[in-house]
Amino acid sequence: MLASLLLSLPVPAKTKPSASTADRDYISALAAANQFLHAWQAQDHEAGLVMLSDAAKQHTSEERLQSFFAPASGTQQAFEISRGKRVKPGRYSFPVVLLETAPGHAVHRRFSHIIVTRAGKEEWAVDKLP
Repeated sequence: MLASLLLSLPVPAKTKPSASTADRDYISALAAANQFLHAWQAQDHEAGLVMLSDAAKQHTSEERLQSFFAPASGTQQAFEISRGKRVKPGRYSFPVVLLETAPGHAVHRRFSHIIVTRAGKEEWAVDKLP
């Protein structure tokens, strides 16, 4: 009797976590990460520097920034951004893959992440380079 009662009870459907946990801040942070990585892809040193937080500028050498934004001549670059997560309010981390290839060379993939933080009411800054 108990077994038949248990079998007749409705089974709650398993719910998947919402794939759309995006809110206004997430979208803004993702847009900032995309904008920064586009500057990297376009080798636009100036546009990339403007997007760095003060902390990132202090912890990254000028040589590192120069090599990050200016690869060898003829190098083709692209990037992939995966779904990010909120680390804490106003701070997001996005997994990224940076892809580079020079003429006659294989594609080099570098797996990393980029951290974007709120820098003002509607402003976001890159706090950690990939």
